This record gives sequence, C-alpha cells and structure tokens, in this order.
Amino acid sequence: MLPIFTIFVQMFAKLMNLEMIETERPGRQSFLTLLLLLVGICLGFIIVGPLIGFLLALPFYDGSMLELATAIQDPLNHPEVRIPIYILQASATFVGLILTPMLLMRVSHRSAASLFATRDLSLSPFLLIPLIVVAFMAVNSWFVEWNAGLRFPSFLKSFEEWARANEQQRAEITSFMTTFTSPAELFIALIVIAVIPAIGEEFVFRGLFQNELKSLTRNMHVAIWLAAFLFSAFHIQFFGFVPRLLLGALFGYLYAWSGSLLIPIFAHFVNNALALLSLYFYQTGTTDISLESPEAAPWPYILIGAVATAFLLVYFKGFYDRQQRTAS
Repeated sequence: MLPIFTIFVQMFAKLMNLEMIETERPGRQSFLTLLLLLVGICLGFIIVGPLIGFLLALPFYDGSMLELATAIQDPLNHPEVRIPIYILQASATFVGLILTPMLLMRVSHRSAASLFATRDLSLSPFLLIPLIVVAFMAVNSWFVEWNAGLRFPSFLKSFEEWARANEQQRAEITSFMTTFTSPAELFIALIVIAVIPAIGEEFVFRGLFQNELKSLTRNMHVAIWLAAFLFSAFHIQFFGFVPRLLLGALFGYLYAWSGSLLIPIFAHFVNNALALLSLYFYQTGTTDISLESPEAAPWPYILIGAVATAFLLVYFKGFYDRQQRTAS
C-alpha cells in the first residue's frame, strides 16, 4: 500500500505543477486539487494511518496481531484494547488529516504556514471562543435531539436500519473511549479526541477544502457550507449530520472572518474538550450535567444561547472588520 501511496503523491505533484492548469484554468485546478486531496486523505485515514497505528499498538497488547484485530472489533468485551484503540485513532487522524495533506502541499510547492496567520492575532478572539462555543452548544442541542429522532418513509427502511446500526456501533466505541477510570485516561483522551482532531479536521476542511471551494465557486458562503457538508459527511453519522453541519459552518465563518486557522482549531478543541470534561465530571459524580446528552436543553437556555451566539458572532466579526480598517 505504501508504494501506491508514493505513486499517488508523485501524480499529485505532477498535476499540481502543470502550468496550463495553474494559469489558464483555475477552476479546473481547484476541482482537481479537491479530488486528489479527497483520495489522498482517504488513503491516509482509512488505510495507511490505521496500518501504522496497528503496528504501533502491538507492544501495548499481550497477544498476536490476529488476536488484537479481533479484540478491537469488540472493545466492550475487551477492555484491554483501550490504549491500542487510542493509538489507532490518533495514528489514523494524524496520518490522514495532518501528515498526508501537508505532504501533498509540500510536493506541490504550496505553503501550509500561510493558513496559520499569526501576525494580527490578539488575545480577545481567543477569550470570545469559549463563550461562542458554549452558547452555540445550547442552540445546537435542539438540532441534536431533532436529528437523532428522524424517521424515514417505509421505502427507506433498509437505509434507516443500516444508519441506526452504524450509529449504535459508533456510539458504543465512543462510550468505550470516553469511560474514564483515572485523570491519566482523560488526558490521553484530550490529546486523541480533542487536540489531534481539532488540528487535522480544521486543517483539511477549513484550511484546504474551504479555500479550494472558495476558488472554485467564487463565493465565501457557498464554500463555507460545502466544506461544512463534507466535514459532517466525513464522520458517517447520519443521525448527527445536521448539528455537525452547523458546527462546521460555525468554524468556517470563524476562519473566514479571522483569516487564521488557529481560531477554528481552538474553537474545535474547546468544543471537544468541554464534552470530554463534562463526561469525566459526570462519571465522577461531580456534576449531573453531561454535554453529550441527546436531549435538548430547556427552551429558555436555547433562546438565551441563540441571542448570545448572534451577539458574540457579530462582535467577533466586528473585531476583525475594525482591525482590517485600521490596518488599511
């Protein structure tokens, strides 16, 4: 598989360096870039990353490769595979969503550093981000409950059964990974579930896809929502599709207004970290509130969250508008 991956990278470099495509057909270049990025990310996330992770996980499992592969398929009955699953997850995300895209950008002579603009960054937006995320969580909780309860017509019964079975399987794995017995496990989960995905998913879906879609469509809003659609579809969880779509759009606007990928990365991290911390404190009996609950927040909280989200986003955008006017 690695030779195939190498050939793909070489092909990507050749296509990206075609002067005709680069200068005369920018739309076609953006389309090819998107297509090749999708293929490369799929190779890295589904095949290469897990393969590397599997090899790295072997020393942490007392058994053969076949036994580990079998145990991972049924983690609820094999609690000893917790660390191997963390390693597999981290490797798949790092290789597929960070290493592969950066490699593809490097061979096509494109700089990833420009996506992480830091020249005009200040502390104020980073202080606003947790407030925006918490307020939006209240609003999004209604969509979480609504989407989870969707029912399909009878002719789509087979699809609904498949989707719910897939959702249940993923929920079991997520529950397994987020049932903590110590602060150390919480720390590992924060790295694997909050830090690495925040960097990788924002790098790919906002830094790469959103920018390429903007070049292709010439419309910032279309690019943001298409990238959010891909972001939600990537998780293959139909009964959580809409709330994740809205979350992706939120990250997209934060990136578009700020011009720095560090902003949506931080927002993504805060969102995931808050969910993990609430689970940990819920499991230890410190609180009776879990942000991962499928039930919507009470309507007063949803309305307050909606007003707060709107106000904070207007202020956030205004901050960067004022900064831009001052700079010019």
